[in-house]
Amino acid sequence: MSLLGGIRPPIAALSAMLLALAAITAFQLGRVGDEAVPPAVLTSQQYFAEDGAIALRASLDESITDIGRTASLFSSGEPVSPDSVLDKLGSVYQKWRGTAVIEIASGRLQAQRGENLPLTALDLTALDGESGLAPRMVRLENGETRLLTLALLSWPGRPQQLLVASSSLNVPGVSLGKSRAIAVLDASGQVLGSDGIGASEQERKQLKKYAKTVAQKADTHPLQAKEPGSGGFAGVSGSLLGDSKAGQRSVAGYAKLTGSQPGVGTDATALGLTVVSFVRVAEERSAAVDSFFWIAAAGALLVLGALAVALLVVTVQRPLLQLFLESRRIGRGDLHRPVTVPKYGETARIGAALDRLRRQLLGEPGADGAGPRAGRRARIGTRALIAVCGILLLVWSAPLLLALNRAGTSVAVPQTILDDQRERTDTLADRVRRALNEGHADLTSVASVISDKTTPAEMTKLLERTRAQHGRYESLYVLKADGTVMARAGGKPRHTAGQGPSRQPVTLVDSGNQPVITEYAEAPGLGGAAVVGELRIDFLNALLKRPGLGEVRAVDAKHRVVGGNNGYRAFQSLSDAKLDALVTRANEKGGANGKAGKGPGPRSAVLRDGGVSIAAAAPMTGGGVAQSLDWTVVTWQPAKGLEIPAYTAQNRTVLAGLLGLTGAAACLGWMHIVVVRPLRDLAARAEALADGDRRTVVYPTHHDEVGAVTRSLEVIRQQLLEQRKRDAAGDGAGRTPGRTAPAGRN
Repeated sequence: MSLLGGIRPPIAALSAMLLALAAITAFQLGRVGDEAVPPAVLTSQQYFAEDGAIALRASLDESITDIGRTASLFSSGEPVSPDSVLDKLGSVYQKWRGTAVIEIASGRLQAQRGENLPLTALDLTALDGESGLAPRMVRLENGETRLLTLALLSWPGRPQQLLVASSSLNVPGVSLGKSRAIAVLDASGQVLGSDGIGASEQERKQLKKYAKTVAQKADTHPLQAKEPGSGGFAGVSGSLLGDSKAGQRSVAGYAKLTGSQPGVGTDATALGLTVVSFVRVAEERSAAVDSFFWIAAAGALLVLGALAVALLVVTVQRPLLQLFLESRRIGRGDLHRPVTVPKYGETARIGAALDRLRRQLLGEPGADGAGPRAGRRARIGTRALIAVCGILLLVWSAPLLLALNRAGTSVAVPQTILDDQRERTDTLADRVRRALNEGHADLTSVASVISDKTTPAEMTKLLERTRAQHGRYESLYVLKADGTVMARAGGKPRHTAGQGPSRQPVTLVDSGNQPVITEYAEAPGLGGAAVVGELRIDFLNALLKRPGLGEVRAVDAKHRVVGGNNGYRAFQSLSDAKLDALVTRANEKGGANGKAGKGPGPRSAVLRDGGVSIAAAAPMTGGGVAQSLDWTVVTWQPAKGLEIPAYTAQNRTVLAGLLGLTGAAACLGWMHIVVVRPLRDLAARAEALADGDRRTVVYPTHHDEVGAVTRSLEVIRQQLLEQRKRDAAGDGAGRTPGRTAPAGRN
């Protein structure tokens, strides 16, 4: 008899499943809300640190590219003085703390702007190749760290010069809120720059603890630092739980600088920097659902499961095993004792037919042909009994799936998560503003080296090189005052023919199918002409793609969508009136709630219509040419996607119901396929055999209890055929009742 077939394995599997599910429900699923800090808060801090790492990496790479491209532009033109180089550099970019020009051969300082640079840390004899010009970190006498970016200034017939720019290693444009701190660490865990850290000794000690742990974790491989297939940030990132004091606990997130593509490094990522941010949050160790609920649910499952298993054992398993023994007895020729007929279902029908076959073998009068069938209770089939068991288990699973532990619209969202949504949205808005400002600065740098002596071919070469260095542009061209395009690189310009450059440095045009963001930088040497750059809309959308923020949209002054992190229709209104009102609040000059003295700024809110969602809006403030666009970045996401205790309890309740429903369906379905269907077929064949059908061969489907009964019926059929032959030959008178030799073995 097969070990995996028959009636016992499905019932045993059902019993084991119910016991395991009851244990999981009582001891594992019930552990909701026991954490001192909700997992959603930890995940939010990790996202916050990732935002900082992305901002720092983009800023450093942009600065390195800008200094190299600026030196290349100057070197491709007529020689200029070191002071002119630094003056022009300072007028276009305002992001370096200090700049200088050094004559490489003599080591003399030619010109300097801003703070004094640690030039003694530079080895001017080792500047060959790109590795010699790689950016490097140096520590000042006051303990601060600077990043030095290098580029060569070279003209024929003049000594080579080195252009040096220094910048601090602070995370740019990250909104910290009221109580958050952020720091930049090197590969050894030493703090290179920080922001938001006060004079408190406790904060500094906490940062040192984090720095030591983060340095160890950041040294792991990115593929080993996260769960397989987690996606998201390409580098090493995570969260840490710090010390607890006075009902508050410090929570940190960390992220190592990494390229935008997995495995592709940049000049900034080669520095081995890591960003760590931490904030103190209130501990909320309150279970969302009382543990008694889960214990009671486990107990109810045990009671209902015991009833279901007992019903299967009493009404299906025992009668089938008894029928197996009776059929084997009849097949062996033991005909004097009547068959014990079960009371229910197909086994009752088979038992009644088997008893009629016994009497036919004995040659009792009236036993041949149609005879009495099983009673009314036999009409209750095995399928009905299994359905009753399924209903018993559904009584436990259905409330968990549909009713219990439902998180309504009154779910409390932790304030830290709401604050993080607001601050991260503000950081994203600043990231867009900086990108647009950087683009205009690049155009200004190109325009500064174009004069009336520059040929169209030279302009085209310059534009193509700029477009290759900065992938943000779809099209670059030089536009004269009369609207004539002198040179271009990239796609076809979308400006209106005959129109000169706009007086606005950045414009947004509705082209009918997608927004066209165009930047203008006047070329002083061409008398009214300008260098024009049309930005790729994909570049804007790529800036808005950050995990953990949900839906992200950039809207213009009329609250029309101009960019997003996923599918949207250009210049369409926001989908929710409350989101539109939130954008209006963020741009109010009088501040939130009518409080005077506060300008536009980020706002957040909990939306409770049709479910709970958290939303935030942040206008692009901070200066630069991009601020004139009056854009706002708005984000929103459903709270049910966050690891909040209330939703975690709901999800685990649904999971328990699904496990119960799936396990019951699998075990009962297994029983239906392996036992019930063959048993129904066997009942019909047994009744037909008892009614006189001797020609149809009865063969088993499975090698189990039902198959064993089937083989016994086939033996009885052959015995009846042999008996008919003997009766036809006149041998029936000499046959002794009850001693018929079997025609085969069971």
